Amino acid sequence: MRVKKGTVLGGALLITGSCVGAGMLAIPIVTGIAGFFPTLVMFFVAWGFMTTTALLVVEVSGWFDREVNFMSMVGYTMGQVGKVLCAILYLFLFYALLVAYMSASGNHSALMAGHLLGWNVPDWVGTLFFVTLFGWMIYLGTKAVDVMNRYLMIGKISFYILFVVLAVSAAKMENLSFENYSYLLVSLPVLIVSFGFHNVIPSLMHYMDGDRKKVRKTILCGSTFTLCIYLVWNALCIGVLNQHQIGQAYAQDMDAAQAISQVLTLKMLPISAQGLAFFAILTSFLIQGLTISHFFRDGLNLKGKKWATLFTTLLALVPPLIFSLIYPQLFFKALGFAGGICAVVLFGLFPVIMVYRGRYLMQHHLKDKVYGGKVVLSGIFIFALFIFGYQSYVMLSGA
Repeated sequence: MRVKKGTVLGGALLITGSCVGAGMLAIPIVTGIAGFFPTLVMFFVAWGFMTTTALLVVEVSGWFDREVNFMSMVGYTMGQVGKVLCAILYLFLFYALLVAYMSASGNHSALMAGHLLGWNVPDWVGTLFFVTLFGWMIYLGTKAVDVMNRYLMIGKISFYILFVVLAVSAAKMENLSFENYSYLLVSLPVLIVSFGFHNVIPSLMHYMDGDRKKVRKTILCGSTFTLCIYLVWNALCIGVLNQHQIGQAYAQDMDAAQAISQVLTLKMLPISAQGLAFFAILTSFLIQGLTISHFFRDGLNLKGKKWATLFTTLLALVPPLIFSLIYPQLFFKALGFAGGICAVVLFGLFPVIMVYRGRYLMQHHLKDKVYGGKVVLSGIFIFALFIFGYQSYVMLSGA
């Protein structure tokens, strides 16, 4: 009997779930220093860029008569060198994200301990507790993470709704009127990685039984829903925090929930923001930690070995844990590196190169290919290079 195809709604929620995580906590700060309205264009630019490149990946997947993952697509179109580079960038992307999540987890775990138990613990203890406790879930494997993630999603959605309801009355319109265009580009790398869902496209193709038209509709719906969630969250956070508070948060590497907790103490609004932050970090940490553990298991060909699960879990978590403990103020920098370097190459440059080589060198032609031809491909390629160059300059100059 033929398995029923997945629904557009189910696929859209899968995309939204993979996007809306810990990166969302940074968005109000990195956009707020330029102002809400000036950075609105950055939201739509990042959304349009990442949605278009995702559609390019769907086009590439249509050249195969079997299920393929992202790395297989790169290997087919760009050769062994491209495949190796893809693997390295994947490793750096996952590590950078884990460093960011672990850096943020320390403060949030410490704050939760203070709110719930009245304990005053340093951030590094919070990080160790967080990684040890939930790293155990990663060790237990996909099933354990999947079951726990369902309950965590309920918590994340509940705290998001609670925050929106409470923040509407606390937000001030004058906070949204600030404009400083000199910081306009700061938000782009973080927004790029916050719209990163390309690695789930092979799963969507399987879920939709290879129906590319349905997958494209799912991508448009899921990415648009994610954009709406981000815009509401961003407007409310910037409305609650004034420009001085946002500037301080950016300088001190504090995310939006941390900043709100410092500004509005002992009220339900910071508690709701703190709860959302904790669940967002935890869901992101579990998924990315499990992903990189499987990445090592497949890459090192350790399937079937009794000690493989423990070894790959430690390999996935220990290096970023060391970085986050030695350099705890790495939340924004790690997300900037993940978005402006790794994600923009993997999910920006690579899809363009794959489609260009497939269309014009390998002569793959689909009726439902992404419109625009070489003009669109060139524009996306140049824009991706621009983001890569900007982030490289920021990192090298220490700006």
